[in-house]
Amino acid sequence: MKIQQFPLMLVTALLLCLGVHAQQIDLGVRAGVSIPKLSAGGNSTNPLNEGYSSRQGPDFGIFAEFHISKLFSIQPMLEYSSQGGQKKGLQAFPTPPELAPLFAPNPTPTYLYGNFKSEAKINYLMLPILAKFGWNLGPKSPLRLYVDAGPFLGLLLSAKQVTSGNSMVYLDPAGTQPIQQAGVKSFDATNDIKNQLHSFNVGISGNIGLAYHFGRNQIFIEGGGNYGFLNIQKGDANGKNNIGAATAMIGYAYRIKQ
Repeated sequence: MKIQQFPLMLVTALLLCLGVHAQQIDLGVRAGVSIPKLSAGGNSTNPLNEGYSSRQGPDFGIFAEFHISKLFSIQPMLEYSSQGGQKKGLQAFPTPPELAPLFAPNPTPTYLYGNFKSEAKINYLMLPILAKFGWNLGPKSPLRLYVDAGPFLGLLLSAKQVTSGNSMVYLDPAGTQPIQQAGVKSFDATNDIKNQLHSFNVGISGNIGLAYHFGRNQIFIEGGGNYGFLNIQKGDANGKNNIGAATAMIGYAYRIKQ
């Protein structure tokens, strides 16, 4: 048995067990916005992994909710999650080969600096398994407040670094030492960086939400987030970062087992 197949087999066994013991089962969909931000991880002092702020992207998924009791349920989900981050302004970039001759016979610096925009667009397929606690807001109220949290497995789908802008090139992060011989450099480029990142990640997800029930149906709104425990880069050349995002969702679920 391949080790990559073990998580899938474990989840399948869990779903079968939950299906047998669940008092009620809901199937649903949810969609909304992800506001991810890369955070610097590990002990790396690489300037490439610093200074990221949030970006926005889509987040959507399908889920099943297995009610074990009136208070507690288990909710596995298959989720498309936008991750990444962006930088604007003066920032580091690896010294390109075409600028290396400017420094001969002295050593070529590892990094130079420019004033441009850089956006890491990283997308995952996630499998969270959430423990969910809910409370009806009154004996006959159709409103139900809930919180959930649990681990996720993440599979990397795509990763691109998109840069744009034109700038003088500088030797220092403060931008006080321009390299006149380099002229004005264009940073307009889109690079596929998927092979620089690990294919899998693990982390934790959680949400707080409010649902409105009518018959077998429910609609809900929720806010939450996720955080990956592992550094996403394979090596140190491009720094060390962890994924993480805040999310805002709306959704619908239908009860298939009363």
